[in-house]
Amino acid sequence: MIQFVSNLMLSRGVNGVTRSLPREIRCFVAGMAYCCLSPLCALILFSASVMADSIDRPNIILFLADDLGWNGLGSFGSDLYETPNIDALAAAGVKFTDAYSACTVCSPSRAAIMTGKYPARLHLTDFIAGQNQPFAKLSIPEWTKGLQHSEVTIAEALTAEGYKTAHIGKWHLDFKGDQAPDGQPVDHGFDMQIMKPASKGYFMTAPAGGFNKGDFTTDYFASEAAGVVDRWKDDPFFLYFAFDVPHTPIQAKQELVDKYAAKVRPDAIHRNPVYAAMVQSLDEAVGTVLQAVQRNGIEKRTVVIFTSDNGGLSHRFREPTGFTSNDPLRRGKGGAYEGGTRVPMIVRWPGVAPQASVCREPVTGTDLYPTILEIANVVGDANHNAEVDGMSLVPLFRSPESSLDREAIYWHYPHYHAGGFSLPGEPNNGPYSAIRSGQWKLIEYFEDERVELYDLDNDVRESKDLAAESPVRVARLQEKLEQWRRSVGAQLPTANADYDPVKAEPGAR
Repeated sequence: MIQFVSNLMLSRGVNGVTRSLPREIRCFVAGMAYCCLSPLCALILFSASVMADSIDRPNIILFLADDLGWNGLGSFGSDLYETPNIDALAAAGVKFTDAYSACTVCSPSRAAIMTGKYPARLHLTDFIAGQNQPFAKLSIPEWTKGLQHSEVTIAEALTAEGYKTAHIGKWHLDFKGDQAPDGQPVDHGFDMQIMKPASKGYFMTAPAGGFNKGDFTTDYFASEAAGVVDRWKDDPFFLYFAFDVPHTPIQAKQELVDKYAAKVRPDAIHRNPVYAAMVQSLDEAVGTVLQAVQRNGIEKRTVVIFTSDNGGLSHRFREPTGFTSNDPLRRGKGGAYEGGTRVPMIVRWPGVAPQASVCREPVTGTDLYPTILEIANVVGDANHNAEVDGMSLVPLFRSPESSLDREAIYWHYPHYHAGGFSLPGEPNNGPYSAIRSGQWKLIEYFEDERVELYDLDNDVRESKDLAAESPVRVARLQEKLEQWRRSVGAQLPTANADYDPVKAEPGAR
């Protein structure tokens, strides 16, 4: 168009010599061009601005499963659970093989995601409201039973930068009783929240959101989350969908239970048809939200992250029958071993994260806070948390074979947990701290000062304790672990004057 106007200003003379049109005509043409082109230029500039904004500030969806183990997806090795929607995410993005939750139980892991800080730094180190073990060998410290308002959450940081923010599902970071009645997601920066409807377990007891009594709560959450995508498709948004499944109680839709009951093999790793049905409902919910993203045409400007709050619950207190198995990982939720903290993690970022790629760098839940802020281009604001323990994973999204400049990741759980109690023949799994540095993982138990060392590159099952034959490495890792505990102000358990091995719960004796 501009070239066309320029050509009008000129005329061809004899022998192709170019000369200007008369001044009056040139002024007229220039004036008309200005009137015609100004709206067009404004439209072009506006469109470019919108396009740049959608690229610089993409939508972000964080799916957080509840108690889904590392091998709990088809793309992570399950021989029973069907998860085609989540597996499609892995095929379109990066699968993290060595991703960890920041704690072996839920509330601390969720707090770490929301703040980028280790649970030990927050002093929020157990699930809310925790467990009372009055006769255990150790007394647990006075820990913080809720997310403090002094902490700047992902939602607060993003809302301040113009993002719309929604929380759907399980929160589990609010105080109990009257200590802090303002502890819900909307009190921590979210623009809106959809919490669990009236239900008995996972089945609704009253109509809500177009769903009827007896409908499955996970389906209700998925419908509400898809509605958020529909309403906010034109604005940058952060959707935090924190599932309630496959946490206990183990309940599922009967038609899905029947389907898996017919598929179970006695020699399979996963053999619980009800649990399998819950995992399918989880996958279907992810699919419902992703379909909303697709039908609104915002796939290319939407980053999707999927992970879990901790490992799968592989057995129960006094009932080692198993809800799921984390095999080849040892044990599960509530314990110090890989089954309690290693989790599936997948990231799809069109145009940035290479498709069907794998990252083997150890990462942890504290990393999601700085990662999401960098994705949204809001890094470095003085209003954000000053002491963030996590590191941005954006470099790994772009280049999954690269590594982070990080010496170690840490865990600190100065508590007892029913899910982490010992199985017959297993050592007591009480309060502990742990460190992973490279391929080495050291666990330090507080009850008997026992130390265990594992080479995860060659022994992911943690079947061979190398502590006795590697005293130098043990000493070095213990020193790092102690330095870290001091740096974050970790609270430690103390000797219990009321200790009674007869009255103490199993696992706390």
